[in-house]
Order: sequence, then C-alpha cells, then structure tokens
Amino acid sequence: MRNDPLFLTRRAFGAGLAAGAGYLALAQPVRALTVDQARALIDKAISEVNTTINSGKSESAMIGDFERIFARYADVPIIARSALGPAARTASKGQMQAFIKAFQGYISRKYGRRFREFIGGTIEVTDARAVKTYFEVVSVAYLKGENPFDLRWHVSDKSGKQLFFNIIIEGVNMLASERTEIGALLDRRGGNIDALIEDIKTA
Repeated sequence: MRNDPLFLTRRAFGAGLAAGAGYLALAQPVRALTVDQARALIDKAISEVNTTINSGKSESAMIGDFERIFARYADVPIIARSALGPAARTASKGQMQAFIKAFQGYISRKYGRRFREFIGGTIEVTDARAVKTYFEVVSVAYLKGENPFDLRWHVSDKSGKQLFFNIIIEGVNMLASERTEIGALLDRRGGNIDALIEDIKTA
C-alpha cells in the first residue's frame, strides 16, 4: 500500500497543507455545527462505506456507490477548487461547473478503488474534536492481515451544509494529494483547463 499514488513526498504534502490552510483561512469560526453533528455525519458516511466495501458487488458497481456517497457527504465544489488551485480564479463559470462535475467522478473512482482495498475489513469512528474553524473526526480502519490505521475527516458547514472537505489517510492529506496531481496534469496540458477536464473524465 505504501506504493499507492495517494502517498506523497514530504514536499508535496507540505505544499498541499498550505492549500488546505488557504481554505481554512477563508472559513468563519464554526458556530452552527457541533462536534456531535460532525461525528454523526461521518458515522453515516462510514456506515455506507462499510456496507459498500463488504457488499460483494463488482468494482464498477462499488465505484458507483462510492460516487453517490462522495456526492452526499463531501463538499465537492470546495475540494475541486482547492485541487485546481490558482487556475480556479481564471476559469470561466462554465469551465468550473464542468471541472467540478468531472472531478466528482475522478475523485470517486480514485478513492473508491482505495477503499475497495478495505474489503473484508471495517472502519470505525473513535473520536471527534474542534480544530479552530472546523471539526476533525477520527476513524480507524481495521483490515485483515494489517495493523489498524487512522483516517481523519475534516468537517465544516462553511458552504451552508454539513459536509467533509478533506480526508487524511495515514497522515496523507487529500487536499494536498489532489492539488499536486491536478496541478501536474494541468501543467502537462499547458494550463488548458478544457483539456484537463477531458483528461480526468477518463482517469
């Protein structure tokens, strides 16, 4: 699992943390959302993930389930904008809408395949706490033949809904990973957002 592309170099991880910090700097102090609500949200999401990974469905069917889970519980527009980075400021409204839609499928397939590795295991929420402008919900993945490891979910209601905007798997930050990977894809396309959108539709 350590060779999975989701695991970043320390340099990329640090760059992504800065991106996540930029998101948090824009957020207002959490008032409406409570730690119990944040934990309940992730409890529901994890329950659906556990059901999916142990459903016995085909990979394509499971990926479809993961996309629905992601769309229901994740702040996809915020995650997508963070992944696109500075290019999000110059993208047209139509480009951003197309990118967000394509990104939802891309991230669902990518993380769906990662979660599919958990077949036969389970994920359990163990703790939740306030962290400045958001809440961190801690869960533990128990897999057959492997030591348990952390998955941490960052939850906010900044967008008007209670949603998670980041996952940290064994210390690896999703916002960091996606900003690095999407940035590299965009660079290879010479900054062409439309070409990037086409790329991630099939990635």
